[in-house]
Amino acid sequence: MPATPARPQKVAIIGAGMVGLSTAWFLQEQGINVTVFDRQDVASGSSWGNAGWLTPGIATPLPEPAVLKYGLRAVLSPSSPVYVPPSADKFFLRFVAGFTKRSTMPAWKKAMSSLVPINDRALGAFDFLKAGGVDAETYEAKSFIAAYRTEEERVTLLDELKHIKAAGQDITFDVLTGDEARAIEPALSGEIGAALLLHGQRYINPGVYVRALADSVVARGARLEIATPVRWIDDGPGGMSVTTERGETEQYDAVVIATGAWLTSMARQFGVKKVVQAGRGYSFSVTIDHVPNGPVYFPAARVACTPIGDRLRVAGMMEFRKPEAPLDRRRVKAIVDSARPLLAGADLDNRKDEWVGSRPCTPDGLPLIGVSNNPRVFVAGGHGMWGITLGPVTGELLAQQIATGMVPQELLPFSPTR
Repeated sequence: MPATPARPQKVAIIGAGMVGLSTAWFLQEQGINVTVFDRQDVASGSSWGNAGWLTPGIATPLPEPAVLKYGLRAVLSPSSPVYVPPSADKFFLRFVAGFTKRSTMPAWKKAMSSLVPINDRALGAFDFLKAGGVDAETYEAKSFIAAYRTEEERVTLLDELKHIKAAGQDITFDVLTGDEARAIEPALSGEIGAALLLHGQRYINPGVYVRALADSVVARGARLEIATPVRWIDDGPGGMSVTTERGETEQYDAVVIATGAWLTSMARQFGVKKVVQAGRGYSFSVTIDHVPNGPVYFPAARVACTPIGDRLRVAGMMEFRKPEAPLDRRRVKAIVDSARPLLAGADLDNRKDEWVGSRPCTPDGLPLIGVSNNPRVFVAGGHGMWGITLGPVTGELLAQQIATGMVPQELLPFSPTR
């Protein structure tokens, strides 16, 4: 490996989602000039239409024993909340094999203990951005309810919360009956017979927030190159050269690859062997008689609801397909069919903003954050469902590593070359 380069003064960031823009913002705090490239636009990947939860208390590894309970027949069904289409793609098969291997309780506990230190800093990073002038709100979840039809269904999350607390993660909650939950959130239907009320969580409108973050990065002197796909990255005597699809090449002291579900293709040449698989999520918004005071989660159906202004965003599905595949209306229907009996007063037949976005998932459920085999090339991605929650703290810690050459303790488990 080449010698560690001097502190960079000029850094290119590829990817203008929450993770890439947070890294740009915190690099600016270190006095480093940044240019941000994106193949499409700000928040055009998984950042725009997701549920927008800031929930470090339940930011857990995606591979878990409960996933295996679905069984092969379930995950091959297009209506399943976890859908794995048959595929012979070698990288996809590698991902599935690694994911399955780690869907055990010992593996989950080990991964969870790795996430706790970065989870603990997640909300503080949002507060730092706010204090630094990012003009977007994080909203306190006055209520955050996980709702079930029966007490038996609720046992799975109660067990998971017990393991989360045992790993050292701070999370508090109340156990509610269905009537107690409806008294707090009238949006819950009469089908709900048991619930949990989680405390200390927040949420955002992710598209609005990421756009405000981009505006702040630009106002602080960054160059934002949207609709500018990067063709390749080369290492040379003058640093890293970044060449765009237009054939334009520019030199940088360092590069950060934060391309979400497309991360593997660009990072592989720098020794990042972990497969990053698109775990596609779907969402849409509807009107509802009583807009909830915070997120509502139906864990058994894997449906997540978030108030976005005067509408309710309804999100769900974990679909392992190529990120560029078109929106599949069967998935939208599956979410509607799951949510209809659980929500009261929601006009699910008049949907707006139907969307699909690709969460970048790793086989072990841990993100890839840090330096590659090339000391001038860094990686930030693979957060699975938690890129919004952990994006700012990822940017804060990675910027510290880039500026100082020292790996923060919180990032040690997330080496991209592990």
